[in-house]
Amino acid sequence: MRVLVLGGDGMLGHELAGTLADHHDVAVTVRGAGRLPAAPGALPGDRIVTGIDARCHDDVADLLDRFRPDAVLNAIGLVKQRSEGQTALPAVEINTIFPHRLARLCRIANIRLVHVSTDCVFSGRRGRYTEDDQPDPVDVYGMSKLLGEVREAPALTLRTSIIGLELAGRASGLVEWFLGRSGQVSGYQRAVYTGLTTMEIARLLDRILTKHEDLTGLWHVAAPEPITKFDLLVRLSERLRAAGRPAAEVVAIDGPPCDRSLLADRFAAATGYTAPGWDSMLDELAERIMLRDHGGRSDD
Repeated sequence: MRVLVLGGDGMLGHELAGTLADHHDVAVTVRGAGRLPAAPGALPGDRIVTGIDARCHDDVADLLDRFRPDAVLNAIGLVKQRSEGQTALPAVEINTIFPHRLARLCRIANIRLVHVSTDCVFSGRRGRYTEDDQPDPVDVYGMSKLLGEVREAPALTLRTSIIGLELAGRASGLVEWFLGRSGQVSGYQRAVYTGLTTMEIARLLDRILTKHEDLTGLWHVAAPEPITKFDLLVRLSERLRAAGRPAAEVVAIDGPPCDRSLLADRFAAATGYTAPGWDSMLDELAERIMLRDHGGRSDD
């Protein structure tokens, strides 16, 4: 299958590139030359595309016409940890308008589109959200992502949240923040989470492409049990220390309550997929961190 990954140098996009290249003919867009790591399944130079402006209709249309993919995975997005993700104009351009323009181009060309949304479309006041619950975002980022969700066939939107490693110079997520700290860090006991690692999401998207060709619309994808940000960091820290890597001490703090846990029962019923538990995902993440520390995949 010919697969185009948009945003191939982001947290999710670079993981997709490395995973899908083992089974598919993959091309990726990146923001600058040399942005992908040397990795198993690394892409040849003619499959790494630079100079594409997601805000430019013609750039994207020309790219689709040149590569003629069977599927497009949209991993382009402004995240809430960066100032642009909380600024109305850039957030709306990239997180809202672009996915709909892309969906229209894919629909015309009969290209499958998989778009990734976020649990931040919900306020976190209640938790255990289903696809039928009314979103109530509390910031520009959450609203921009909500308005960017695409549901009309052949588009598929997955609501989820991710943790994982990032490329050098792009770090903005929880894991890289934690790895860059020493001494003590705060862990929020009342921030509840059901995201997945980027490694697991990449495998899931491979499965969706090959085994669930007709899946469209909006679906929640989530870990089978919620975890607090405090517990997540403690359990990751324990694994890193057991492997001989120094890790910051995680100190529990209350912080404001925020439960953005998602229920993925509908997705499980439709696909037979249940995500692995946190022990399994954190074991794999810790192994990947140690591999990177010793010159392996995910951060050259």
